[in-house]
Amino acid sequence: MIFKNISKTKLSLALISLVITFFVWQQGLRDSLSRPSVSFDISQKEQEITELAIQSIPTNLKKFFVTNDPLDQINNLLSQVSFNELTERNKLIRIISSESSESLIDKNISKGLENKNYNFLIDEIKKKSNNISYKPNSDKFDLFEGDRFLYHLLSKKFDFDDSSLITKSFSSKMFLKILAIRLIPLLTILFGTILALKTLWRAIFLKKFGWEEIKSLNFELIDMVLLIAGGFVVLGEVLSPLLSISLVQLFSKNISTELSQSLKIFFGYLFMAIPPLFIVFYQIKSLYGEFSLKKDYFQFNFLPIKDATIEGIKGWLTIVPFVLLVSLIMNSVIDNQNGSNPLLEIVLNNKNYLSFIFLFVTTTLLAPLFEEIIFRGILLPTLSRDFGIILGIIVSAFIFALAHLSVGEMPPLFVLGIGLGITRIASGSLLSSVIMHSLWNGLTFLNLFLLRT
Repeated sequence: MIFKNISKTKLSLALISLVITFFVWQQGLRDSLSRPSVSFDISQKEQEITELAIQSIPTNLKKFFVTNDPLDQINNLLSQVSFNELTERNKLIRIISSESSESLIDKNISKGLENKNYNFLIDEIKKKSNNISYKPNSDKFDLFEGDRFLYHLLSKKFDFDDSSLITKSFSSKMFLKILAIRLIPLLTILFGTILALKTLWRAIFLKKFGWEEIKSLNFELIDMVLLIAGGFVVLGEVLSPLLSISLVQLFSKNISTELSQSLKIFFGYLFMAIPPLFIVFYQIKSLYGEFSLKKDYFQFNFLPIKDATIEGIKGWLTIVPFVLLVSLIMNSVIDNQNGSNPLLEIVLNNKNYLSFIFLFVTTTLLAPLFEEIIFRGILLPTLSRDFGIILGIIVSAFIFALAHLSVGEMPPLFVLGIGLGITRIASGSLLSSVIMHSLWNGLTFLNLFLLRT
């Protein structure tokens, strides 16, 4: 019997934690449906970079990088969204790039925009609409030099030279960016597919796929409930943010909004990780009478580090095609998927390099280490011991995907979780799955970083 010889207090705490977790995750998943998909912003940013890079793209390569006019593509993207739901910048871009800009202004902007500089542009566009020969002094647009794409768009609208800002070297830099944005995922998919086919061939036809010994701690399933529901959700996701947000607000009165936002994420993640890790520490100490850092409780198997690194890289490359395939299927089945992780949008639109460092450390170091300890270091071995390796991988991957509270991202995250679980058990090293997880987050982070203009 699963709950034999379990104290009533422990059982009560587990049940209460499960009930709270159910309502927290239900609300989180429901809220994710109202969050916009970051794929819209990513597509727009990519087209903006392409437009800025056009003059530097070699003629024989343009057919590969510029299949359609980038400005038309952006206008089509923006026209698919209700005008009132667009950001002020996108409203302005929509107006500038539209042939019927005057009707858009009259129909949608009655009270003006909050940004006074944008309102100035609206007035200039109206003058241009009323008098086609109207040519304002280009110095009027110097306020927008910080947004090179918008400045470039204005130069086309009002027919002035933007070469002092959109220089040849800048355009070449944008071309290198678009080259990296297109080639890195393509090469990753290519090598990953070859590796995946090779792995499947060895497993199915040569039958040379085996599991390494997996050592589980002497935890019971109720310990997993207390760890995930009680520590990860109740203490980590519900109570800890109250402390971390208050702490950051106390010390962030005189810093930029972007830095304050990244600090909230950084410390929020730290504070979220502390309760479940403390529970693990307490559980191990209760079982073994001590907690020693010299003992490899989670089977990191650091040495030889070369082997763990290679297995992590191979696992990452192998799973990439499968995750992207599931994402493509989801996109073809469900239009305009909502529920993207809000962190993606924050990284995409962040221009403060110090805040970028905090976000980078959070996504590529803290998150992989903490999540792998919980899901593949403790949960997966316990489930595999009680229900078998395959079911252990599937259930732990499902809980991993569910814990990210994003309906749209659940299927790809589930597949990623399966890949992480297979890598963990096939390599016999938790470090391999940490490296694999870090590489996955790092590739996403790099892509978003490159999309910044």
